[in-house]
Amino acid sequence: MKRVICLLSLFVATPAISQTLVLPPSDVDLVGDIKTTLSVTGDSLLDIARRHHVGQEEIVLANPSVDRWLPAPGSTVILPSRYVLPDSPRQGIVLNLPEMRIYYYPDGQDSANAPRPLVTHPVSVGRMDWNTPLGTTKVVAKKKDPSWTPPESIRREHEADGDPLPKVVPAGLDNPGGQYAMRLGIGG
Repeated sequence: MKRVICLLSLFVATPAISQTLVLPPSDVDLVGDIKTTLSVTGDSLLDIARRHHVGQEEIVLANPSVDRWLPAPGSTVILPSRYVLPDSPRQGIVLNLPEMRIYYYPDGQDSANAPRPLVTHPVSVGRMDWNTPLGTTKVVAKKKDPSWTPPESIRREHEADGDPLPKVVPAGLDNPGGQYAMRLGIGG
């Protein structure tokens, strides 16, 4: 059974950008490495983030002097791909809300011959000023290329700001939920 320390619903923030790493020993909390790459003409930081399996917020925060939408060609871009593992059991699915990152610990035996994998990727967790239900739950539904039905309150808010939203945002690049959605068995 997949367990989650998390919220009502969970949308993967960027399409299929998971990283598979080797789970370190239980007394080690760091995993991954910080790397760099060079931007090329036409790339945004989001394009680079997708290509290198990091989240949009992560890459923007790691590169404050690089233009988010039009980095100068040849700019050095830091790829923040070293993580401090959450202080939680290393099993199932763990969502680190402040980090906006999910960690999946597949079932398996620790052994010298077959190290356990760790799968991680960035997620979107909703607005910062909303309370997110916390608890242990399980994934009850998964969907590829989901549409998004903005709640009426969000549609009114956008309308008041002169940025009306459709009743349904279809799957695709304009969908803020991303390419995959997981629904959890916790109400909110």
